[in-house]
Amino acid sequence: MPGERERGDGKEGGRRLSGTAPRLYERAAEMLSERIRRGVLPPGSHLTESMVAEQFGISRPPARRALVEIERQGLIERKKGQGYSVLDVEGAGKAACPTDGCEENVPLLSLPSWERIYGEVEDEIIARISFGDWRINEAKLARHYRVSRTVARDVVGRLQQRGLLRKDETARWYAPALTHDHVRDLYELRAIIEPAALVKAAPHVPPSFIDAMRGNLEAAITDANAIAGTTLDRLEEEMHVALLGHCGNQVLMQAMTSPQSLLVAHRFLYHWTPDLFSREPFLLEHLEIVRRLQDGNPAAAAAALQRHLYIAGDRAIARVDLVRRELTAEALPYLDRLDR
Repeated sequence: MPGERERGDGKEGGRRLSGTAPRLYERAAEMLSERIRRGVLPPGSHLTESMVAEQFGISRPPARRALVEIERQGLIERKKGQGYSVLDVEGAGKAACPTDGCEENVPLLSLPSWERIYGEVEDEIIARISFGDWRINEAKLARHYRVSRTVARDVVGRLQQRGLLRKDETARWYAPALTHDHVRDLYELRAIIEPAALVKAAPHVPPSFIDAMRGNLEAAITDANAIAGTTLDRLEEEMHVALLGHCGNQVLMQAMTSPQSLLVAHRFLYHWTPDLFSREPFLLEHLEIVRRLQDGNPAAAAAALQRHLYIAGDRAIARVDLVRRELTAEALPYLDRLDR
């Protein structure tokens, strides 16, 4: 049920948003695609969810998403009822290994324990906050993934850093629902903080980065009728995370963490509401911001960013309402729905 997203390292210029972690399916997809391009997995090789899950020591949901991701890259094709088959990729067998050693079976289990499960837990929470508040139970989380309470606590701490969890009056963790009021409050806070961060970031952003942003936006606008939710998510992160990350003020960056939990949620919302707008409105709004930066006018860019955020709040609410009407939330042992 959680949405797909394209792989991104979440960092620019050495800065990384606190709490981020590569997801299990991203790691598996990266390793599998590299093996296909290097010819380790030759054309015609057979791949299934269970094979990928066993090979990388992960559960089947992230294994399934890894296969979907490399299918999107044109490296494999689905065989009805028979998993996937590796395609004949031009240049396969010649790709350079990205790291020394080129180990063929690097297990994801070698990752820190919290990192192995974090992405999946985050996805499950995001997939449910359109429907209400959810309390997370650390003990049940640990049992569900067969990890220690310490690992479960690490996951919860990183979810809190991402702005997805907060404590209630009894000091227990819960994920607040994306109610209309909550979404509007978050966007109002973003409209105050992010323009200030943009003004501070502008002198430190490499011109090549701004040029690349504009190129990405113009390409998306040209292909607006067929754009995928994963691409929209990537463009949002370029503007609101990577660009603003150049501001250099760690206190300001920390203040942006809570309202930017919406960016995490958008990954799910974009995937499940692709046809809500005939052309995604934020593309032109982002392009205006970038043009103002290229003109050397950070104040005008900040004003355009503020206008964009105030308008975008209503669109986010429309997405949440559509998800609430058309989808349902499956039960999970470590998440309890709260009635408020």
